[in-house]
Amino acid sequence: MSHGGANHAGSSGFTLIEVMIAMFVIALGVGALLATLTSSADAAAHLREKSLAEWIALNRVSEVRLANSRPGAGTTNGTVEYAGRTWRWQQTVNDPGIAGILRLDVLVAPQESGAQVAAPADAKSPFPALGRAIGFIGTSLAPGSGNIPDWSLAAAPAGGRP
Repeated sequence: MSHGGANHAGSSGFTLIEVMIAMFVIALGVGALLATLTSSADAAAHLREKSLAEWIALNRVSEVRLANSRPGAGTTNGTVEYAGRTWRWQQTVNDPGIAGILRLDVLVAPQESGAQVAAPADAKSPFPALGRAIGFIGTSLAPGSGNIPDWSLAAAPAGGRP
């Protein structure tokens, strides 16, 4: 039986144009994928740094609350070793006008901090904060014990739980 149809002239492969277009589409896809992966990695690193800075700020608020004496109004600065790095903190204590209450603002940034972090929009200081905590200190029923916790890994109990 004979096949009566149009005569096909041996078109079983891809033309050079088709191959080049396919390669171009693949290159665009791979480029977009790499850009997305890079952006995701940068975001994860930034969120890790921000989390560490906020933990340090919260630790500083706790240390001030646990101290034997109430802090005086004003701004103080210091450094702390945390997660294998040195961090700067700036603490501002002021009276919000409520009897027996002090407001404590703590800003934290990596020691080598430069232009990569910006000061909060509502900050009155040029301190380049990556993390921030606000706390209030009131007149307590009993004075603080003066025991400042040691937040280092060396002081952590074995097994991870007290």
